[in-house]
Amino acid sequence: MTWASAGLSTAIPDAVLLAVGLGLLSCIATAVLVWRRHPVVTVAAVALACAAATAGTVASLAPVRSQVAALEAEGGRHLELDVTVTGRIDGSADGGAWFDAAASRVRAGNATVVGSIPARVLVDPGGRAALARASMGSTVSLSGRAIPAGTGERAVLVIRAGEVISATEPTGVWAGFEGLRDGLVASTRGLPQPGAGLVPGLAVGDTSSLDPATEAAMNASSLSHLTAVSGANCAIVVGAAFALFALCGAPRGLRVGGAFVVLTAFVALVTPEPSVVRAAAMASVAMIAVALGRPAIGVAVLSLAVTVLLVVDPWLARSLGFALSAAATGALLMLARPLAGGLERWMPRALALVVAVPTSAQIVCGPLIVLIDPHVPLLGVAANLVADPAAAPATIAGALACIAPFPWLRDGLTALAWVPAAWIAAVAHTTSSVAAQNLPWPDGPAGAVLLALVGAAVHLAIVRPRRLPRLTGVASAAMAVVVGLVLGSTAVRTVAGPLTVPSAWQVAMCDVGQGDATMWRSGDATALVDTGPDPAALTRCLTQFGIDRIDLLVLTHFDLDHVGGSPAVIGRAALVVHGPVDGYADRRLLDRFAAAGAQLQQATTGTAGALGGTRWQALGPPPRAEPGNDASVAVDVAGAGFPRTVLLGDLGEESQAALRRRVDVPRVQIVKVSHHGSADQDADLYRDLHPAVGLIGVGADNGYGHPTASLLSMLETLGTAIGRTDHDGALAAWLDADGRLTLWREHAGEPRAPESPSPAPRETARAGAGAGGSVRWIRGGWAHADG
Repeated sequence: MTWASAGLSTAIPDAVLLAVGLGLLSCIATAVLVWRRHPVVTVAAVALACAAATAGTVASLAPVRSQVAALEAEGGRHLELDVTVTGRIDGSADGGAWFDAAASRVRAGNATVVGSIPARVLVDPGGRAALARASMGSTVSLSGRAIPAGTGERAVLVIRAGEVISATEPTGVWAGFEGLRDGLVASTRGLPQPGAGLVPGLAVGDTSSLDPATEAAMNASSLSHLTAVSGANCAIVVGAAFALFALCGAPRGLRVGGAFVVLTAFVALVTPEPSVVRAAAMASVAMIAVALGRPAIGVAVLSLAVTVLLVVDPWLARSLGFALSAAATGALLMLARPLAGGLERWMPRALALVVAVPTSAQIVCGPLIVLIDPHVPLLGVAANLVADPAAAPATIAGALACIAPFPWLRDGLTALAWVPAAWIAAVAHTTSSVAAQNLPWPDGPAGAVLLALVGAAVHLAIVRPRRLPRLTGVASAAMAVVVGLVLGSTAVRTVAGPLTVPSAWQVAMCDVGQGDATMWRSGDATALVDTGPDPAALTRCLTQFGIDRIDLLVLTHFDLDHVGGSPAVIGRAALVVHGPVDGYADRRLLDRFAAAGAQLQQATTGTAGALGGTRWQALGPPPRAEPGNDASVAVDVAGAGFPRTVLLGDLGEESQAALRRRVDVPRVQIVKVSHHGSADQDADLYRDLHPAVGLIGVGADNGYGHPTASLLSMLETLGTAIGRTDHDGALAAWLDADGRLTLWREHAGEPRAPESPSPAPRETARAGAGAGGSVRWIRGGWAHADG
């Protein structure tokens, strides 16, 4: 109930009424409890009191929010702020930085608000250098404008800082901790990568020197919890301290107390930001349960810890990381031991316990992870089994190196930490390189529920409780079916999938519904232009065409029907070229790509590059274009033996006409029709392009009337063969050895409605002068030779 109250109170504009209402209900329940004691009433009174406290925490910020709102900051008004850094300063995708802060003064014109105002600050690349020596506890003066905060945002103000006026260095204890962390990073610089960059991440959560490829591999192989300061890191530190005190003969109470002192120092060393405090709390719960040897008490302590954290910081209720920490800790307490008991039938007891820990975590956390990444890491448990034994020595040696008083001792401990860190990096790279590693899974709540049911079946099939023989039998049968489906799906993805499409394809359009996702290929290199609206649909398409890695990803603009499928390719894209960015959500998406190892480049007219044997060039947008459809990145692709292709994004008629005036429009063989075939088109541009084939990404029964009759008629007049995903499914085109352009359709088109006529598919369509000769259709894999 506390979690639900926290989620609701942070999602609504004003939590005061909710807090008052829950407080009154809590008083009523307490009065009933005094009158008549009953366990149910006791539970209700406590739950309502905790829920009211959580809502009250959110409501306590209402006066500050009102004062900030009075500044009209959301309208982009110029603000001047004095803030104190309260978390780690992390680099952003565009070369700037993000950090959490508490603003002590906010001034807009003649109006000033003072206090302690939770803020989140984005510093532009030009101001990044001014933060070079800033860290936790630093005071920063800056100016900028407010970015609209997202729903449930902890920060009252989200600021984009255009100028950093001044930034102090940390002082006191924070300066000392910053020096220790910097010393550890410096000590790793002479060691080989990728292990060198992983040592600070394992020891203190500092990934500043971790190369992007290794970070992406850690994420893909379910080992990312080792590089961020998670419950695993905290548990290793606490466990090592507990063991050391036990070795010294200390009594149980002193062992527990000493371990918690060490954990507190570790949290301060890492930086006590919310995620680190959360991880430490979860690790503490697990260690208390292990120390007492009573999981039931551990569950009670876990519930208390979660409740206290939610009352103090209700915004944790909307944090997936917090949910994962709580779920993993609960799995360790409740599922690991029964799973180990079941696994003992097939393996030694010690090995069974080692396997049970990551398996229980995978069962519980998997349904939460698919909400953001619709894949199941089939080798995740195996990767953890192989890598986790190296995590403890790497973490302990790295942490000791961080606090070592002598440089020679620090360097020696860092070298020792490098050995297991290099092993972990090798495991991550090996696992992520396996084509069958990531099993596509339905996304959203339905996918989470389905994976939870599969996890429950796995648990029952292994544990085999005697009191539920029928349910165990059903679970075992379900497991057999799931294993068969997984093996079959893996075979289709890795072997049979690419056999369903022509192997010679050079340009392809995915069937992703009402959205765009177009690819071109040259040699072993592949480019993807836009991702469509749905990660699952894009994943199906990439599987169908046998694409594992994207060498170039072009995000023409940031509408959902063009970037909504991005989670399917985060971690798989090497270079992301994008249009103008508008707001917080767009930048966060780019940050996610950058964090997964992608390089970022904003495109303007003339931006160019090579992909295999092709050369691509951006025909727009012009510099300083306002974000939106008319600032879509239009791309021209050409190469020897490659069909000249232009992709128009969502450009409207006026922006298409402007493009025609701005650049020399080439004759092409393929055009990606703009804006799903809307009527907002410049006929002169298409006449200049004179395409042999027009590809239209459009969803069936889309409600917009796309593609429109006027667009279809215009293409028919030009003699352009039309491929549309709503009727034809996936599309592919290529030039054969004779220079003949072939268009493949996944299935035959359906009859069109009378009010939007379409020409019948022709077996031969002349491309017009200079456009590349004739076109032949291939339907469902069967070729119709042209005349």
